[in-house]
Amino acid sequence: MPSVMPSVKPSVKKFQVTFDCADPERVARFWCEVLGYVAPQPPEGFATWDAYNLSLPPEKRGACFVASDPTGEGPRMYFQRVPEGKTAKNRVHLDVRVGTGLVGEERLAVLKAERDRLVALGAVCERVLLADDENESCIGMLDIEGNEFCLD
Repeated sequence: MPSVMPSVKPSVKKFQVTFDCADPERVARFWCEVLGYVAPQPPEGFATWDAYNLSLPPEKRGACFVASDPTGEGPRMYFQRVPEGKTAKNRVHLDVRVGTGLVGEERLAVLKAERDRLVALGAVCERVLLADDENESCIGMLDIEGNEFCLD
């Protein structure tokens, strides 16, 4: 007689999104502006992140940075410096959900307003995909280091 495994429902897990980048603090602060996230306070004993970085050996200065959802609901975002630049399309990207529940021209107007705000921060608009019979409009974007994301 085959054994029957009890059904165990997995628990929801917290997760972190990690970005490889050239300038972790710059990219993290960009994403703080995009998502309403916050940067952590400098480590104890340091008034600023610049002061903390100056206390480190040169090769460790600016090696990583963090952005967090102030409500604790969204994932922590970790940005780490890597020596190589981006060479191909991202295999995973973020969809920034600014048009949820909206359709047609109202949705497109909200997406375009957010696009314009993010372009002012250094993002690049790659393409605007207009609604068709199957999908609502969305906008393909690049962050300040060329990582793809969508306004959805």
